[in-house]
Amino acid sequence: MTFTRYAIYFAPPAGAEWARFATNWLGWDMETGEDVAHPLVDGVDVAAVTQVPRKYGLHATMKPPFRLRDGQSVEALTEACARLAQTQPPVTLDGLEIARLGRFLALCPVGNKAALNTLAAACVRDLDSFRAPAPEAELERRRAGGLSPEQDANLVQWGYPYVMEAFRFHITLSGKLDKPTLATVQAALQSQLVPLLPKPFQITDLALMGEAEDGRFHLIHRYALSG
Repeated sequence: MTFTRYAIYFAPPAGAEWARFATNWLGWDMETGEDVAHPLVDGVDVAAVTQVPRKYGLHATMKPPFRLRDGQSVEALTEACARLAQTQPPVTLDGLEIARLGRFLALCPVGNKAALNTLAAACVRDLDSFRAPAPEAELERRRAGGLSPEQDANLVQWGYPYVMEAFRFHITLSGKLDKPTLATVQAALQSQLVPLLPKPFQITDLALMGEAEDGRFHLIHRYALSG
């Protein structure tokens, strides 16, 4: 399969019960590359509320999607991912919780996030030689939403505003919702997903992802954190 962009994700383990539910919730299994049936939830149009994040699959972004720089190869990128994973230890946090981030819902980590932020920063920094510079039109599109000076500096240096000190680990579960829908969906997830969430929450590998021409993201390879 030919990919237009690549990214580094935390991809939840496919065998975990909470990950199976959340994958079905979004409706796209990036590990198998297949659509999956949404769970039936009273009072919630799951397909509608998950339409925007569906193509990305169940994930947290560690290095945002990027086009491959001229002169670089996918083979070299995979080798660099393997080397990176060998230098980074697994990360353990207390757990996950459902949080409102503006008008969308996400799973966010509970506990000391220092090691997690260090891992994300290494993904952004150590693989940046593979990232093609963002086109000017993309930079202007991101600036149109309003960025702080720190975020704009990140955009210029790393191609994305919300990295390094501006990074916030999150596993997106919905698109932007109005307040009544937000409350209804949050209550449904609180009831059906939260009891399944792991305690502690561990990150033991990184996932190299590829974006197909239809915009869907697919798992290319997992790299165990063994530093």
